[in-house]
Amino acid sequence: METFSYVKVPTIDKALGSASQAKFIAGGTTLVDLMKLSVEKPKTLIDINLLPLDKIEKLPDGGLRIGAMVRNSDLAWNADVKESYAVLSEAILSGASPQLRNMATTGGNLLQRTRCAYFREPSAGMPGGYGCNKRTPGTGCAALEGFNRTHAILGTSEHCIATHPSDMCVAMAALEAVIHVEGPKGKRTIAFADFHKLPGATPNIENALEPGELITYVDLPKPVEGAKSTYLKLRDRASYEFALSSAAVVARVESGHIRYIRVALGGVGTKPWRSHEAEAALMGKPANATTFKAAAEAAFAKAKPHKDNAFKVELAKRCLVRSLKTAAA
Repeated sequence: METFSYVKVPTIDKALGSASQAKFIAGGTTLVDLMKLSVEKPKTLIDINLLPLDKIEKLPDGGLRIGAMVRNSDLAWNADVKESYAVLSEAILSGASPQLRNMATTGGNLLQRTRCAYFREPSAGMPGGYGCNKRTPGTGCAALEGFNRTHAILGTSEHCIATHPSDMCVAMAALEAVIHVEGPKGKRTIAFADFHKLPGATPNIENALEPGELITYVDLPKPVEGAKSTYLKLRDRASYEFALSSAAVVARVESGHIRYIRVALGGVGTKPWRSHEAEAALMGKPANATTFKAAAEAAFAKAKPHKDNAFKVELAKRCLVRSLKTAAA
């Protein structure tokens, strides 16, 4: 870890005014790890734990506003979240450990970085080190020909196949959340689907934040009346492990047919993966095994597995089918 300055700020204005060449730190559950590995090398850390962004509030339109500083544990166990957005509670509780959830924040979770071993290797992107375009553009992607068992099969490019690690973000993709940010140019909102970027030729650009911008809130829309939701996570061990495949489903079934459906996938995409293909195959169709299997086939028709992670295609299909059965039951 390299030497850095530390500043604690009491207001959003103070935070934004100090943000040049700096990193915001809240729970630090990702940032501190990456600083220890020399992946992140901020000159200044701005501690934002005093900012008044730690509330969960109902919105006039029936939705829910989540402050960026709300801890994952508080969000997962919030009564309104458990009742109306069960998929979000389930997703958060499936991730990390209780100790980490007590520290990790909503805003920080949105900004999680990949667990790709090559990306996290201290010498990655340096002369003599592994190639990593996410760390140093133009150095290549060692995972393409290296060990890629945990890597993505959707949204990849010839420049990067790193998987997005968050569970919370998969649920928020299915819930069609809206992210509020504030920066030097003022306030703006970003649709969740537009927040995380595909790697393409620029895997070093991971999200839609502009320099100096701070996430302030996340809004969830009003719950869909009569809908049920679920989150299923498949992994190598039962706890404190990242997904090999996961699925977040929000569904409303009437008279045996699917009348509303949202599907998002984790562990398989370079970003939290909203599957419009699966939704198109499900909407208006009978809620039965045949429909669910057809949706799973549609979801992974464009999957691009590599030598170590081809098993993910079938695993993810089964994960989605099981999730759909649960949500539609």
